[in-house]
Amino acid sequence: MLALRQCGLTLLSLSVAWPVFAAGPTAWGEGMMVKVRPDDTAPGTTTEVRLTAARNEFVSFQVALHGGDTGLKGVRARLPTLEGPVTFTGPDVMLYRQTYLTTRQASVPGQPVGRWPDGLVPETDEIANEARNAFPFDVPAREARALWVDVHVPADAPPGEYSGTVTVEADGGFQRQVTARLTVVDARMPGAASLASAFPLSPAQVCLAHLGRADCSHAELQPLLVRYQRLALEHRLTLPKLFARMSGPQSWSEFDATWGPLLDGTAPTRLSGARMTSLEYTGPLTGAGLADFTTHLRERGWLDRAYARIGDEPPHGSTFEQVQAAGTLVRQAAPGLRTLLTTNSINLETYALGPLVDIVVPLVNHLDGTEPGFVGDQTATYGSFLSRPGTELWTYQSCMSHGCAPGFPMPENQPGAGWPSYLVDRPSAKARAMEWLTFLFGGTGELYYETALMLPTAWTNQFHFNGNGDGTLFYPGTPAVIGGTTDVPLASLRLKLVRQGMQDYEWLKAVSDAGDPAFAYQVARELIPTAWQVPDDGAAFDAARLRLIQRYQELTKGNPAAPRMGGEPGDAPVTKKPVAPNAPGATGGCGAVSGPPVAGPLLWALWALSRRRSRQAPRPGVDCSG
Repeated sequence: MLALRQCGLTLLSLSVAWPVFAAGPTAWGEGMMVKVRPDDTAPGTTTEVRLTAARNEFVSFQVALHGGDTGLKGVRARLPTLEGPVTFTGPDVMLYRQTYLTTRQASVPGQPVGRWPDGLVPETDEIANEARNAFPFDVPAREARALWVDVHVPADAPPGEYSGTVTVEADGGFQRQVTARLTVVDARMPGAASLASAFPLSPAQVCLAHLGRADCSHAELQPLLVRYQRLALEHRLTLPKLFARMSGPQSWSEFDATWGPLLDGTAPTRLSGARMTSLEYTGPLTGAGLADFTTHLRERGWLDRAYARIGDEPPHGSTFEQVQAAGTLVRQAAPGLRTLLTTNSINLETYALGPLVDIVVPLVNHLDGTEPGFVGDQTATYGSFLSRPGTELWTYQSCMSHGCAPGFPMPENQPGAGWPSYLVDRPSAKARAMEWLTFLFGGTGELYYETALMLPTAWTNQFHFNGNGDGTLFYPGTPAVIGGTTDVPLASLRLKLVRQGMQDYEWLKAVSDAGDPAFAYQVARELIPTAWQVPDDGAAFDAARLRLIQRYQELTKGNPAAPRMGGEPGDAPVTKKPVAPNAPGATGGCGAVSGPPVAGPLLWALWALSRRRSRQAPRPGVDCSG
């Protein structure tokens, strides 16, 4: 059997596995898009992985092990540095041991039930910088295990070639090495995500998971919430509800001291410049509370990232009457505070909600779906809403993509295709896809309903809303489980994949900003033909990302006027007149290969209407004449 192995952006060699399992223990390099399950019986042979990244970007790969006939005892690993023009070490080079969640019911029919890799126990954690119990561990005979490796390229690292070696050792003299070779390109990824995000975290679940009770005091809870927010920012995501402000009588000075660095981008994170991209009002829905919140955030310069949610998926979570009342109150009491509503264009028009909503968040199923009323690309139906200044389109995925109740699976989730998904027992590509789709829809943000829903039982059971991992993206890193002395949050493998999707969005936006939005759109559409046809092939995502990096280098090399990724200091902005790709004489973009039109007139019109915010990724089409 031939198994295609890939890491980062460069295809690795083909591995041939003839026996059912290796006669002796072995280790090999693996890409980030492969989920190594314990019963995998095709050990690889790759001893070198290749990666490509910008400055201030994360890249990841795996080192997989197979126990062979005898198994391995006391496995340890080390990757002290990556050497090149400068040395990467310390928190910029991290090793994790992967743990397994045992599923008892498949999220989607046809997926295997059993152990799936998801929890990541660090050698040294990112938050408290304490040694944890990632090593040593055992690999049973005839089973596989895997390590996860994160490399963060420092923001000031010179472009060039870097390399480092992961050395894996075990009792009895076992030793194997996997070399990582990294190309750092001449680009700097922004620390503040260009794509806004709002991924809430339940404080009650954090309290239960870490302290075993539901009555945490403010003094106990707030440090934990800060740690979760820091880890989220390390993964380019924002937890928008700063619950501690609303959990007791606190002054704005205390709020500012606690959360200000995370809002301003000055918190101690590896990701240089990381800052929150959203902030949700969570106080009582009163005129006085809204006005006070809005006044203070305006004074601190945070108001442009704040919003008040005026309802949830009406008529299910809220009635339309409740949405009308809440929206009217916010408009009257807090001018300048944006409103957010999870709904679709049909409801906006039918119930005349448009004037009360600034951020509309439809389900991905309602943006490009298969059900009556939502068949095909629906982005043009938001054109009227987006024509009003200050409005935005965000995206949202939920259990609607796999079936919220037993016996009602979504038929689109066939092998090799299906909706984007943050579930444990879905292919890695599904967790990386949402940000690509958000770009295709012209979205400026992404919402997810919860990140800690099953946090107290995350190590053993995450089944909720008919899916494994639905609403849970973190693990509780308690000293009893991972060692050390400080409680910290831990990332899931899925959180790493979402981060990769957020970074993919940066490359899509960078190519668009640098002068070829049509090429970026074409790459994304070729990868994901429709929202319900996300491929299982992780290598296809890596190859698409490589195409974007190469195109960005072509557009910016030797062109000091080309806008640079993240708006680097000294870059000169270029104003170009947009031209619809279907216009006479239009091509696929500056220097792009010409071909069939990549977007229709309605889609182009939507892009022209919605391109108002600086973080907006342009839609296809640009006049290459300058």
